[in-house]
Amino acid sequence: MIHLDFSFLTWDVLSAFVAKGLWFSIQLTLSAMVGGIVLGTVLALMRLSGKWWLEKPAAIYVDTLRSIPLVMVILWFFLLIPYLLGPLGAEKTALITFTLFEATYYSEIMRAGIQSVSKGQVFAGQALGMSYRQTMTLVVLPQAFRNMLPVLLTQTIVLFQDTSLVYAIGAYDLLKGFEVAGKNFNRPVETYLVAAAVYFVICFSLSMLVRRLQKKIAIIR
Repeated sequence: MIHLDFSFLTWDVLSAFVAKGLWFSIQLTLSAMVGGIVLGTVLALMRLSGKWWLEKPAAIYVDTLRSIPLVMVILWFFLLIPYLLGPLGAEKTALITFTLFEATYYSEIMRAGIQSVSKGQVFAGQALGMSYRQTMTLVVLPQAFRNMLPVLLTQTIVLFQDTSLVYAIGAYDLLKGFEVAGKNFNRPVETYLVAAAVYFVICFSLSMLVRRLQKKIAIIR
């Protein structure tokens, strides 16, 4: 029978091994979220432009990456990027990979958000003499972003969970921090259990906040 002992997981141990990984996971999540939403919005606009030379490349990019497991994409980029940009290290490679990969999911969310905005809003912008770019920027996108904000944040929670996959290229994330602590104290079972609990607490708390935000947006509507 396995005897579990969590007494070694003191604040000093967590600060020494886990804090660095948690900080990287948060940085990676926020950076990939911002970059992914920006690139995803561009991809969504390309797919809705009605111009095949914009729509087709965007569709191929989105459909291709969404059809491949994220861990494989991480490994591919980790092996290919050094040939294109030179050695960047696991952390920078992870940031580039997650931004490009998550943009495909954010693009579909934004595309749905843009399509949820009434056509009358577009016609109203055109009636005021706005160009397509002005109508999208000033009228459609703000409403689409508000409508899709809970879904965007939910995808960001999934993104935070997915950051644990950077172990495949040796990046020091939250899970890696717990793994190193477990190896140093020869207590892998305990550290993985605590790691699971930490991920659950963080993601569950964020999910509750998103749910409250969703209710507020529903009231505004």
